[in-house]
Amino acid sequence: MHRKIKLALAAATTIGALGALVLVPGQLALSADHLDPPARTDPAVDPTPDFDTDIADLYAFYDDTNLYLIETWGGPAATNLAGFFDPKMVHTINISTAAPATTPEISISFRFGVGATPREQGIQLTGLPGVNGPLVGPLEQILSKDGVRVFSGLRDDPFFFDAQGLKDSRATGVLSIKNTRDRFAGLNASATVIEIPRSRLGGTKLDLWVTTARLGGQL
Repeated sequence: MHRKIKLALAAATTIGALGALVLVPGQLALSADHLDPPARTDPAVDPTPDFDTDIADLYAFYDDTNLYLIETWGGPAATNLAGFFDPKMVHTINISTAAPATTPEISISFRFGVGATPREQGIQLTGLPGVNGPLVGPLEQILSKDGVRVFSGLRDDPFFFDAQGLKDSRATGVLSIKNTRDRFAGLNASATVIEIPRSRLGGTKLDLWVTTARLGGQL
């Protein structure tokens, strides 16, 4: 699975960590990736959907100091469900800092360890720019090493969208999307958040995309 966005890092512009995504003019920002491809992740198509591989969204924000990357997957999920932290899954966030945009100069990979509870489970990240060796630690905690910080665990799904409005719009041909109706409200997503100093990224334009892969193939 694959999701890609392009981010412009304007040195003279300050945007908060929860600010808007700044895009290169004319470039399409593809973020949401729920149930794609359907043959692997959509329960309406596959009776054994592989939710762990289902990338939900990739977000990128920045301020004067840091770049913040947020990958979510396995959502939206009910709050009584455990997170999707499969040890056989490998997530990779790719960052291209120079042409061509399709080849990454930085690839950050992470996978999970086995545990009876989220706090007994662990995450291992490799490829973090400026970090000596892997960063390893438990889920549901803020981890730090060599100036990089990471959090991985369950969080409220940040995506906002009126799925019923989209369905009605397709059925009637009349735009029926409402900003007061959110399919993702009160539901969870599994998430990994990475904070990286901007000085380690080089360049002023970044292409970012995320992939997931399953060791040993699909379920």
